[in-house]
Amino acid sequence: MNWQKIGEYSDTDHMETEESILSDQVRANGDVTTATLSAGGQLRWAGRRLEMEKEVLGFSVEGSKIKIRAVVEAAGGTCCFSGKSNLIRKTFTLEFLSHDSLCRWTQKLQEYLDSLGRPKRLFIFVNPFGGKRFGSKIFVNDVKPLLDDANVDYTVQETKYQLHAKEVVQSLDLAKYDGIVCVSGDGILVEVLNGLLTRKDWDNAIRIPLGAVPAGTGNGMVKSLLDSCGEPCSPSYAMRSIIRGHKCSLDIATITQGDTKFFSMLMLAWGLVADIDIESEKYRWMGSARIDFYAVQRIFGLRKYNGSILFVPASGYESYGESLDLENEIIVEGESEIKPDDESVRTHEHSYQGPSIDIKSLNWRKINGPFVSIWLHNVPWGGEDAMAAPHAEFSDGCLDLIMVKDCPKLSLLKLMTELNNGGHVKSPHVTYLKVKAFVLQPGPRTDDPAKAGIIDVDGEVLARGKGAYKCEEETLMSYDKLFIKVDQGLATLFTPN
Repeated sequence: MNWQKIGEYSDTDHMETEESILSDQVRANGDVTTATLSAGGQLRWAGRRLEMEKEVLGFSVEGSKIKIRAVVEAAGGTCCFSGKSNLIRKTFTLEFLSHDSLCRWTQKLQEYLDSLGRPKRLFIFVNPFGGKRFGSKIFVNDVKPLLDDANVDYTVQETKYQLHAKEVVQSLDLAKYDGIVCVSGDGILVEVLNGLLTRKDWDNAIRIPLGAVPAGTGNGMVKSLLDSCGEPCSPSYAMRSIIRGHKCSLDIATITQGDTKFFSMLMLAWGLVADIDIESEKYRWMGSARIDFYAVQRIFGLRKYNGSILFVPASGYESYGESLDLENEIIVEGESEIKPDDESVRTHEHSYQGPSIDIKSLNWRKINGPFVSIWLHNVPWGGEDAMAAPHAEFSDGCLDLIMVKDCPKLSLLKLMTELNNGGHVKSPHVTYLKVKAFVLQPGPRTDDPAKAGIIDVDGEVLARGKGAYKCEEETLMSYDKLFIKVDQGLATLFTPN
């Protein structure tokens, strides 16, 4: 066993085994060769190099052999069917020539993997009903094998009905786990968030890292995470990022109406985008094509909605809208929890109540309708094919507002086709700014005042107005004034980098 320190090598040796902490003779593929492990986490032998942090999942010891389980990119870099790069599981076997060498390598490999802070115990929700109902299959084919390779213990819970995940999380013993993973679309992830923030111990509960594996119709959060590092939105890449254990903070928006609250991590839509997202459900049999199909219908049968928005602009966006006279404008009537003298907002004994803000000290601005579309985004992607807010950041304390007040139909159609690359925000018909707080005051349609719209939050209906699609169904909030506050970096996500 070689335990030489840096600087003890000749220049040639240093190039070959830079910062080597282990070096020994092993048998690989029937040939005797030198295997080295560097302090930087490079594992090398016989022309093979593996990055411990990025590629190695785990290992096992069988007799005199160490079997290293890894994921590597497919040859050629892309999958011929999807055009996306793909990860392939591989096992590499190193046979050691002495028991002493085997023991030392076993110890050092485990110490290195442990030093990376990877999760060892995960609670996993699988939604068997979302998207194309592939959740269970994705877990078996893409998630479970990687967890087993990485020696991660896990508990699996299939969701059986809407809000099931929220109910489970509200009473889950979080001390048993290093993270919660959702094999689903965005919906289950949002349920988990709301379950954590309605616990009595929400302040500790919200610190548990959350992970997402794409298995739904909308995969906006995991697409945003993976795309931020240039990785494709696939289950294997998502699972690898969770196993690696890197984390980032995420802003959370609290949407308030009276005593009712909802916690959002993705987006809020009202107008065209909400109508397309929700009303296209009648064409769910078409799969993801339903969105494009119904978007064309809605653009050529364009609706506009009366109403107004109030907002606190982020630095650099103060010129948007008109200055608001707080003496003559009621921002949120009768809501004691946002009064500036209320100091109990974040320490409520039962659950999280949202960030405390002094509304009178802020620079409120106002824009009156009618509007074609109002879209608030917390992360860049609203779905795998919709880069709604290309400048959105995970933890900047702001929501990105994408607003359309008026737009010719053909221009709007072109604008919608550029959603896949964020090009729509360059249109002169689109107003794009960042806000720190927001009030939505929704109104009826301009063409038919007897009909109102839909407020869509994180892909689910938060409120339906009179005469709207399925307006007879009960919703969490009414089609009325909503107050939205942002708590910077409140939640934690597993991230690729």
